[in-house]
Amino acid sequence: MSFAPSFASSPAPRLPLTGLVDWRLPVRGEAAVDLAFQHRVEGLQFDLGGPGRGPWLDKPGTAGGAVGRLRRTAAAAGVTPLGVAANVLNDIGLTAAAGTLAAARVRSVIDRLLDVAWELGVPLVFLPSFRRSAIDGEAALMRTAEVLRWAAAQAQAHGLLLANENVLPAHQALRLVEEVGSPAFRLLLDSYNPVGAGIDVPDLVEATAPFLADQIHLKDGPGAASGPLLGDGDGRVEETVDAVARHLPGVHAVVLENDHRDGDRTRLRADLERARALARRLHRRRMEAAQPCPSY
Repeated sequence: MSFAPSFASSPAPRLPLTGLVDWRLPVRGEAAVDLAFQHRVEGLQFDLGGPGRGPWLDKPGTAGGAVGRLRRTAAAAGVTPLGVAANVLNDIGLTAAAGTLAAARVRSVIDRLLDVAWELGVPLVFLPSFRRSAIDGEAALMRTAEVLRWAAAQAQAHGLLLANENVLPAHQALRLVEEVGSPAFRLLLDSYNPVGAGIDVPDLVEATAPFLADQIHLKDGPGAASGPLLGDGDGRVEETVDAVARHLPGVHAVVLENDHRDGDRTRLRADLERARALARRLHRRRMEAAQPCPSY
């Protein structure tokens, strides 16, 4: 695959940022920024919003523009906007047949996503492939690749990277990358979703590392509220982090995606401490791997 992204080497890897996703918090948008500030969280990924998903990030009627206000709020709080997701696509379907009303809605959402991301100043946007967007066969894979190919070209024109989150096994994930064929395209790694599909995540990391986004989702259960904290589930999250350290240089952020919508601040603080410990573990493992081998 000649379009594999190149990762510039740096003298010393930096400690990854620890982030949250606002769609797994009891509050969204600016209120999520305030919550992140209170918990000393360094970054946030935001959901675009939509029917059943919360307010649109670019909702009209806000003085100075809703997105601009969110950007200024995050800057004042010292919270880095990391990315924007279009989770509403799980309710519409990336795989909707070309020429249908659903396919037109998909394109409209992606256009909106890219405009919001550019205005917010994030480096990454991502499109999920779950529920109605699930890649459950050859036709769905090819249609997903067609939509992602167009979306990646639009993202590149905006100076953004586009990622897709899915639960494909490694050989199919690599085929998706090949079919999209864009240097602006990445796969978004989640430490647990592939586990639910029977996939060994460390093996998946090794096989797909050249095409993974430099932000990874950390969770350790199927996503239900009050699920296990990082390290208490069956996701082998530490093994995944070690695999990332071996195969994926330059991870920018580890982003906690366990479900904290119940508002339990004690549990959130405990989970964030575990996420920070995993960020330190990733950094330490990368530093160890970067040490030159002794010569005898």
